[in-house]
Amino acid sequence: MSPQLCFFLSIAFGLIAWGIITAQYIWPELRLRPRAEALRPLLILHSFRFIGLAFLVPGVVSPDLPSAFAHSAAFGDIIAATLALLSLSLLSSGAGIVVAWIFNLWGTVDLLIAFYQANYAGLLAGQLGATYFIPTVVVPLLLITHGLAFRILLQHESESVIRER
Repeated sequence: MSPQLCFFLSIAFGLIAWGIITAQYIWPELRLRPRAEALRPLLILHSFRFIGLAFLVPGVVSPDLPSAFAHSAAFGDIIAATLALLSLSLLSSGAGIVVAWIFNLWGTVDLLIAFYQANYAGLLAGQLGATYFIPTVVVPLLLITHGLAFRILLQHESESVIRER
């Protein structure tokens, strides 16, 4: 089996496994919480996106890792982590929800751009070195939790409008 096929299968299985965990355990816990309390664990999880800086560490990744991909992924992740922490710190105010929207939009687009750039740059799985676990294990979880965050933000927003009427 080719390394690229193993890589794509790993990402697919990551999405499936995290999807099952989310459907069985995470969403049932979060769906009944008030918006700020439902967002809190998701924002804490995304505060760990600083691990994307590993794409810039020589010896952790191959020297052949496309620089455009590495820099974009690393800095996009650190901005997402910063926005998650900022939103977390402001969550008890209306500003926290605004920052949560900004974080969620930025974080989702950042991950999708990283997939595009990896494909465009012809990234090979072996070039990721020790960071191989990021797109195969961590990114599927991040994508799914971004989806949950959108659902929480939209669902709770519509519930607030209904309550006000």
